[in-house]
Amino acid sequence: MIQDARIVAGFTGAGISTESGIPDFRSPDSPWMRHKPISFDLFLQSAEARREAWRRKFAMDDLYRGARPGLGHLGFASLVAAGRMPAVVTQNIDGLHQASGLGEDQVIELHGNGTYAKCLSCGRRHELEWVRESFEAEGEPPNCRICGGILKSATISFGQTMPEQAMRRAQKLTASCDLFLVAGSSLVVYPAAAFPAFAKDNGARLVIVNREPTPLDETADLVIHAEIGSVFSVFVP
Repeated sequence: MIQDARIVAGFTGAGISTESGIPDFRSPDSPWMRHKPISFDLFLQSAEARREAWRRKFAMDDLYRGARPGLGHLGFASLVAAGRMPAVVTQNIDGLHQASGLGEDQVIELHGNGTYAKCLSCGRRHELEWVRESFEAEGEPPNCRICGGILKSATISFGQTMPEQAMRRAQKLTASCDLFLVAGSSLVVYPAAAFPAFAKDNGARLVIVNREPTPLDETADLVIHAEIGSVFSVFVP
């Protein structure tokens, strides 16, 4: 199917990164349940909530510090490098697709990126190392060094508006592809999970590689229930 396709759209979820040691959100014993993300509205309203959000953020970062791209990430990077896949749409926030060799323009992050912070007022990027040093020294998260605005991890929190540019890019890629390739997504989180169905309705073939069943398995052209790395290792040089 990949050989026959003109344009392959890649779509990845948490399952591609669990093999790199990064926990998913929905497993019963997931550390995300002990460090639940704080809603965007509460983050804005409460200084105490912002302190707690950063404490939980750094606690989670410590759990998977040193995570490296797995065979799934490397397989997708190879498909992009070969010109088969213009970009990868991802629900993940870990930056492992970039670490696998993809450029920023080759990764469409629907839920943002947890490897740096952004100012909610001016949008300026701030590195987490500086944010953490200041937070641990002062007991308060620092404000933006440019405009004094509130800093937040550059992820999309519950209740926060989806990133318009990323959504537009994902929509454009989905509309143009003739093969939509899903890896490691449960396909239950919307609006991200709407893209595979849209691709299928638009005439593209749909392939789903995931350990567990998904709501779109019955409509997919091919479903593989297996480890992501074992399936995509064939594409790694």
